[in-house]
Amino acid sequence: MPAPQTHAHDGELVVFHIGMTIRKAHRPDLWLPVVRAMPRMLTELARNTEAAARGEAEDLGFLGATTLVGARGPWVVQYWRSVDHLYAYARAADHAQLPAWRAFNRVARRHPGAVGIWHETYAVPAGGVETLYVGGAGTGLAAATGAVPATRRGTDARERLTSGPLPAPVAPAPAERRPVLCALVAPGGRPARTVSGVAGSRWTVRGSGP
Repeated sequence: MPAPQTHAHDGELVVFHIGMTIRKAHRPDLWLPVVRAMPRMLTELARNTEAAARGEAEDLGFLGATTLVGARGPWVVQYWRSVDHLYAYARAADHAQLPAWRAFNRVARRHPGAVGIWHETYAVPAGGVETLYVGGAGTGLAAATGAVPATRRGTDARERLTSGPLPAPVAPAPAERRPVLCALVAPGGRPARTVSGVAGSRWTVRGSGP
């Protein structure tokens, strides 16, 4: 079984839940456009993350997301670097969220009660997250930001929560470099040159060839 893992992310974190409740299931013409809007936003954000990693776009601060489905409708758990990043994206007219929100409001005014939208925002300070993924359960924050062995943050939940930033990996000790002395043998068996030095550095050659 894979070793237990924990999240790799350090620093502050924003967890943003956004979802919808379908209140008139017989009117998909009202709620289906809302359902379709979220995948467009997530695709836009994922493409931005990839482009920013290549240095081709400004990083919007989106870390990743998980889509869930409950008895009252779907919702998405999103992870962001900061509240400022989240609000900047929500208010940007050239991104997918603001047009989708305006379209929902138009439908809501014409057909009140057909579909509900909700969200919750959790601003988590640095060091305020504890996670554990056992048996290969790489989901949530680990799927969004990567995972590391759980022991790097501690041996139990309390220790992981108070461990602070991940310690830097310990670099392996350099290999011991020992001096080497060898003789080059000329035809006839007599030494021609003596070569001395340390592997990986300049060598000294003494003597002359035949």
